[in-house]
Amino acid sequence: MKADINHQAAPWPRLRRLVVGLAIAATSILGVWTMFRILHVEGITPLELTILVLFAITFSWITMAFWSAVIGFVLNLLGLDPLSLRRRPQGPMRPVDSESRTALVMPIHNEDVARVAAGLEATCRDLPRATPGMQIEAFVLSDSTDSDIVAQEKAAFAELQQRLADHCRVHYRHRNSNQGRKAGNLGDFCERWGAHYDFMLVLDADSLMSGDCIIELIDEMMANPRLGLLQTVPIPVRQHSLFGRANQFAASLYSPMLATGLSFWHTTAANYFGHNAIIRVEAFTNHCGLPELTGKPPLGGDILSHDFVEAALLRRAGWQVRMRTDLRGSYEEMPSHVLDYAKRDRRWVQGNLQHLRLLHGHGLHFLSRLHFFCGALAYLSSLVWLSILVISTIDALIRALVPPNFFTSSSQLFPNWPIAPPNLIMPLLIGTLAMLLMPKVLGLILGLIREPQAYGGRFKLFISMLLESSFAMLIAPMMMVFHSRFVLQVLTGRTVAWDSQSREGRALPWREVWRHSWLWALIGAVWALATWRYTPQFFLWLTPVWLGLVLAAPLIRWSSSLTIGRRLARAGLLKVPEETQPPAVVAELDITELPAPGAEPATPPEEVPHEMPVQSFSRPNGTDVPAWYEERRRMRANKPHSMKP
Repeated sequence: MKADINHQAAPWPRLRRLVVGLAIAATSILGVWTMFRILHVEGITPLELTILVLFAITFSWITMAFWSAVIGFVLNLLGLDPLSLRRRPQGPMRPVDSESRTALVMPIHNEDVARVAAGLEATCRDLPRATPGMQIEAFVLSDSTDSDIVAQEKAAFAELQQRLADHCRVHYRHRNSNQGRKAGNLGDFCERWGAHYDFMLVLDADSLMSGDCIIELIDEMMANPRLGLLQTVPIPVRQHSLFGRANQFAASLYSPMLATGLSFWHTTAANYFGHNAIIRVEAFTNHCGLPELTGKPPLGGDILSHDFVEAALLRRAGWQVRMRTDLRGSYEEMPSHVLDYAKRDRRWVQGNLQHLRLLHGHGLHFLSRLHFFCGALAYLSSLVWLSILVISTIDALIRALVPPNFFTSSSQLFPNWPIAPPNLIMPLLIGTLAMLLMPKVLGLILGLIREPQAYGGRFKLFISMLLESSFAMLIAPMMMVFHSRFVLQVLTGRTVAWDSQSREGRALPWREVWRHSWLWALIGAVWALATWRYTPQFFLWLTPVWLGLVLAAPLIRWSSSLTIGRRLARAGLLKVPEETQPPAVVAELDITELPAPGAEPATPPEEVPHEMPVQSFSRPNGTDVPAWYEERRRMRANKPHSMKP
């Protein structure tokens, strides 16, 4: 009975979404109406109307994040599970005498072989020696195209198979083609070996997961037969540059709280991040075969950001997609400087903009469509913000350069004196800034209450939050122009290669920094000079934007510095629990030299072929009822009346 209450029940899902939706809508309408009153003093010009529309988009985006953070803060403060709204029970939840087989699957493509092998070994060694009812194996799924890297992989994983022989079976497969990229790699595993396993836990090349975290994920999947996917909240670790440490600190302090708030109203229609998540193999195989989008890349061809789509397909078929926000032990690495971070985002921009083509896909859950829209808006909002700033600048310059005409008619006896705008500008500005900063403030409060020593103590935690917030504010204009350029490139037909990403820290040379930032610095300087010359008041309001652009080169250079990052660490700043209280899976990660090429890993298990049908987003014709519809109808028929979707 305990499993039913805590793993399957998410009471009042529609009421939750209604309340959150009304809060977001009411706050957004208030902000947009206030902006309208500010602009509509002497009538509204086309430029001002454009500003109002763009402001409505960005303000609604800010409002959604604000309310999710508030909800997450309250639930974390009370120690409540965001789904059941109760305290989670201790101990295993799976049925007695149940058994399962789980594959830790790690798709790789031309990665750093030494780091991949070390990370997988650390994860496997952290598994408990005895896992009653659970059989866990690992699969390395290589799509590498570089022959030297393939040779290194074979030697490294042949040796790893021997080292882990008494602990965890490791299998290695190299696929000769990269068809379908990562989604195709996982699909190939499901079609060839998926029938051997109940669950697969998807790991990225830089993933680390503790044994306890893995056991809890498997336990919850075994306890709830309707659960198709369970996502964790991966936290970055092993960051040494200023950029990496600032992002690592922000993720550790704010991400679990924000994820809790989202999980509260997403309930069983949560999202999938593509890694550090456990999936029911049968459900994935039957319902997550991805089609190619019609047309040419970048908006056609292979679906690049496959994770959102796979979550939507599972939910469409009636499977629950959930997020565990309280689990620790789920880690990843990230790019160590701005340029590599932007390079990764360039790929995500293309993948997420493809999702706009799937918004009208047949049978999708409303929240799945919202995930598609918000994923695209995460990058489109940068272009919207830039457009607001540019249009506002043009409007301010026009007002400054064009003399006012107080007599609009030749027969007019009295002048039309300009009407002062209502005293609403400062309240709107303060309210917007408050909503932007509130998630950081709430995350800080939780950190101060729950585990300040894990962040270096209360005072250093507070200083670290100010440092991270200041740094985020300074690089925000730079990321705005990067994302805006990426969106425009995709919309104008420029595609991008989906290669492996660099995660090792390095200090960037000045030549490389200037090559990527001189144009933005020049634009920022011209922007500042023009507004300072003709509209000094607007120049002051614009300071955070032009300053971030003018300082782009030193910000990129200094934030990539390992020296600065290590000095901050020695000073106890930007500390995270994984540094002050390092878990074994992180502390014991040991990257060693690769063995000489030549060894061959043992052959994988015997294949059990199973077709992975390609799904469609079109409405079925005639009497052709798709498999996902039959599955959803079957699951609803077998669902107890007390359970909500």
